[in-house]
Amino acid sequence: MAIKNNEAISTLYDLIETCREDQTGFHSAAENVTDPQLRNLLERLSQRRGHFVGELQGEVRRLGGDPQHSGGVKEALFRGWINIKSAVMGNDEHRILEECERAEDSAVHNYEDALRQNLPSNVMSVVQRQYSDIREAHDRLHNLSEKARTARY
Repeated sequence: MAIKNNEAISTLYDLIETCREDQTGFHSAAENVTDPQLRNLLERLSQRRGHFVGELQGEVRRLGGDPQHSGGVKEALFRGWINIKSAVMGNDEHRILEECERAEDSAVHNYEDALRQNLPSNVMSVVQRQYSDIREAHDRLHNLSEKARTARY
């Protein structure tokens, strides 16, 4: 039996906030890197998260919730995007990558938490697909961060 709509909606609110924070964080990071390929990647990730927000809001609507509601969300400080500011101010692309990866660690964790819920099947398929995308982005950022770290030493 699926969890009640209110519980599913609460889970979706958390994921919406996660994606909104990622969208903003990736955009900020993209504006502050000089490598055009990295900038392009970060902008694409930002746009993708904006798309995820729209999808999740649609699911909230279908469950009878208000997609603009922001209750029950996790704090940005916990997610790690707050640290992007210091990396950006130092214009250190390796640190920017590390902070993006750290925030993605949190996004992966939030999605894994959601996947452990007994969500309605249509919601579960959306969350699973988005999780796969986020996991792939995390791994790509990790690889880029490792390459940048290795190149520095």
